[in-house]
Amino acid sequence: MRLAVLSDIHGNLTALEAVLQDMEQVGGIDLTWCLGDLAAFGPRPTECIRRVKALAEADEDKKFKVIGGNTDRYLITGERPKFPFAENDENFQKSKAEWRNLNDGILWCVDQLSFEDYEFLKKINGQELGKKIDGYGYVIGYHAIPGNDETPLFPDTPESEARDFFLDREGWLGVGGHIHIQMDRKLGNWRAINVGSVGTPADVKGQASWGLFTFEDGQVQVELQRVPFDVEAVIADLGAVGFPDVEWAAGRLRV
Repeated sequence: MRLAVLSDIHGNLTALEAVLQDMEQVGGIDLTWCLGDLAAFGPRPTECIRRVKALAEADEDKKFKVIGGNTDRYLITGERPKFPFAENDENFQKSKAEWRNLNDGILWCVDQLSFEDYEFLKKINGQELGKKIDGYGYVIGYHAIPGNDETPLFPDTPESEARDFFLDREGWLGVGGHIHIQMDRKLGNWRAINVGSVGTPADVKGQASWGLFTFEDGQVQVELQRVPFDVEAVIADLGAVGFPDVEWAAGRLRV
């Protein structure tokens, strides 16, 4: 059994198509999970939503399943991320600039959405994925951590804290996104994998990320994949569609 997992597309249709093509070339994939953050901060939010929606609906959610992430939630609820208190004036000025950029980017994305797009994001909000793999056990998929789409699980999150994230879940393998960094950690009985980001990878510039999981004879082989995409073409597209702060969004793409 082969499971493909992608996450954090962020409106980057160029990177999404590169990943989907890479998956097709790999072949033999039985199930695909998409772990959210489909639209915000990229030049093609609606196209990404509709591409994912079409994949999910093509087989009535049997082989392609999708859940929402924190930025998908912002688009349908008006919520915004929380920032820590500023320690000094310099931090405060940086926070104000970041609040403005985030808010402008989210509002621009909302303006692109149709009500049908909104309804789809509402449908996948707050969801989690799971599957019992014969001979292996239970595998779960989430955006950030189980039960929470915003709390990050980093490579250096203290182990005692990270283990607590899985206390009320059963299984062996947890797969997430959100931090835009690929990761493979052992946490007690759990193995926690992060497949990275399709649209705005934070660890390698211009390398859309996804994960391939092959289950055989009670074991899992994990392959964290990368496929190149044209960063400068995406940045040019941001300008072409009138994104409010191209340089800010470009900084996310250029790592």
